[in-house]
Amino acid sequence: MLTWSDRPEENGDRPLAALAARLVPAGARVLLAGAHDPVVLDALTHAHVTCLLRGYPDAAAVTDRVDRVVVGGPAGLPADAEYDVVIAGAGLDTIESVEGPRRGWDEILARLAAALRPDGELLLRVSNPLGLHRLVAAESWYAGRADAEWTVGGVLDTGRPANLDQVRVRLADTGMHAVTCYAAYPRPDLTTALLATDQLVWRTTNALLDAVLHDACSGGFAGRFVLADPARLAVDALHAGRAADLAPSWLVLARRTGSPAASASVEAPGEPATAGLPVALVQLGGVGGAVAEVIDGPSGWHWHRPEPTARTGPTPAPYASREAAHRDPAAPDGPVPDGRLLRSLLLDGCLRRDTPRLRHLLRGYADWLAGQAEDGRLTGAVALAGAEHLVVAGDRFAVLDPTWRPRVPLPVDVVLARTLWRFSADLLTGGYAHPWTDTLDVAGLTVVLGGVAGRDFDRAVVDAAVETEAAVSATVRGLDTDGRVGLTAELRAVTPSDPPPGPRSYQQLREAWRRQGEENTRLAAALKWTEELLTSRERTLRRAEATINLLNGSLSYRFGRLAIAPARLARRGARAAKRRAQAITNREDQT
Repeated sequence: MLTWSDRPEENGDRPLAALAARLVPAGARVLLAGAHDPVVLDALTHAHVTCLLRGYPDAAAVTDRVDRVVVGGPAGLPADAEYDVVIAGAGLDTIESVEGPRRGWDEILARLAAALRPDGELLLRVSNPLGLHRLVAAESWYAGRADAEWTVGGVLDTGRPANLDQVRVRLADTGMHAVTCYAAYPRPDLTTALLATDQLVWRTTNALLDAVLHDACSGGFAGRFVLADPARLAVDALHAGRAADLAPSWLVLARRTGSPAASASVEAPGEPATAGLPVALVQLGGVGGAVAEVIDGPSGWHWHRPEPTARTGPTPAPYASREAAHRDPAAPDGPVPDGRLLRSLLLDGCLRRDTPRLRHLLRGYADWLAGQAEDGRLTGAVALAGAEHLVVAGDRFAVLDPTWRPRVPLPVDVVLARTLWRFSADLLTGGYAHPWTDTLDVAGLTVVLGGVAGRDFDRAVVDAAVETEAAVSATVRGLDTDGRVGLTAELRAVTPSDPPPGPRSYQQLREAWRRQGEENTRLAAALKWTEELLTSRERTLRRAEATINLLNGSLSYRFGRLAIAPARLARRGARAAKRRAQAITNREDQT
C-alpha cells in the first residue's frame, strides 16, 4: 500500500511501551506487527526488532530505527522466521494488506503464533465492540465514512472475537494460552491506563482503580461531545464489577505452548505465570507523561517508577520560579494505600442524604489535616491532595498519589476550603442531588461544607482557596501569567448552572440546561413578585394622594387652616425673639 499510513499519534501508548520494555529481555528477537507509537520503538532499543507493516510511508519512517522491515502484511513474513516476542499492540486489523487475498482475523493470529518460538509470548490488542467509547459516542460507529473504515466490525461480525472468553478460545485453538489481560482505557486510539482485568473484577471499591479510571476518562474525552459522562460510567462499571467488560480494548499477554493439546494443562490466569507483572500501568500528568507501575508484592500494592529520572511535568511556563507547586521526580513511590476514595464516599453520602456520614467524613478529614500541620500550615503532598486523590480506610486518611508538592506551606483552612470548593463545583455543575438548598452557589456550598466539617470560615477564605486552585492548576497545565489570570477569572465565574469541565456530555448539558431553566423560573418569579409589590405600593400611594387632595379642598380643612394661622405666626415670632436675645447675650459675653 504505497500511499497508506496507519501511523498513530505520538505519546498515545506509553503504558504499552512500558509493558513491552518489561516483557522483552535484552537481545530478544521481537516482531512488531502493525504501526505503533514511536515510544514503543524507544522502549525496545535493547532488542532486535522486525517491523511488519502494510504501508510504505510507515516502513520508510522506521527503517533507520529497526533491524528489518517487512511490508505487505503477514504474507511477507519468511516461513522460517522465529521470534521470542510478537507485539501486535495496534490489533490485527492494521496488519492485513488489501493488496492480496483477505486472510481474516483467525488466520492472521495463527500466522503470528506460528512465528513464535516455543514458550514465546504474544502481546495482542483486541478491540471491544461494546466498549465504553461506543456507549458514549455521539456518532454511530456503523456510519463512519473515513478512509480507514473500509470495513465495519460490529458485534455481529463473527470473524473477530467479541469478548475475552472468545479471545481465550481462539488463542487456545492456535496453541497458545492467555497468561494475563489488561483493560486499556480510555479510548482504542489512546491508552493512558492499563489495568489487570482480574483486579477490576474483584477490587470493585479500590481507591486507586477508582481514581485511575476517573482521571483517564476525564482527560481522554476532554473537549469531545459525548452522550454521557465516560468517567462516571467507568467508575459505576467498576463498582458493579464490569469495568473490564466495558474497556474500549484489551491487551492480552499469551504464551505459546507448542501444541493446542498442551494448552489445557497450563495454569489459569492469575497463577504464578503472572508473577512479577504489574497490576496497573498509569500514565502520569496526562498525554506525554511518564508511566508509573503498581506491583502486587508480599505487603500489598506498591508504586514502582521504571523511569525515575524522566521528566513528567509540563513544559515550564515563563517565570517558573513563581509556580505554586512542583512535581517530585521520584514520586509516586512506596505502598499504595488501600481503602475507598473520599470523593466517591462524599458523593454517595450526598446522593443518599446521609448527613451524619458526611459530617463524620468531613470532620475526620479536617481533623486529619490539622494533625498534619505545623504552626497551622501544611507542606508536602497533603497540602495539594483533593478529595479525588485521598483514600479513606475506616477513620484513617492517606494520600493516593504523593506527586505534587506546594512551593510554600499553605494554611490549613485554605487547604480544606480548596478541597471543599473543588468538590462543591463538581457536585453542583455535575447535577448531583444533595441535602442542601438549591439556591446555594459554589462558594456558599463551600462555606456550608466547612460548617459540616466543624470549621467556621467566611468567603474570604474561599477566595484564597480559589486563588490557590488557580495557581496550582496553572502550574500543572503549564500556563503563563496571563493564563493564570484568565483561569482565576474562569474559576470565580463558575455557577451551578454551568456544565462540568471536561467531556461535553449530552446528559450533563441537558442537566445544565434544566438547571438554567429552573434558575430563570426562579428569577422570573422573584421579578414578578417585585413588580406586584411595586404595583401595590404605587396604588396605595395614589390612594393616599387622592385622600390628601380631597381633604385639601374641603370646607373644614380651610377653617382649620384659618384657625391655626395665628398660632403659627406667634410661634414664628417667639423663635425670632429667642434668636435675637441669644445674639445680644453672645455679644455681651464677647465684650
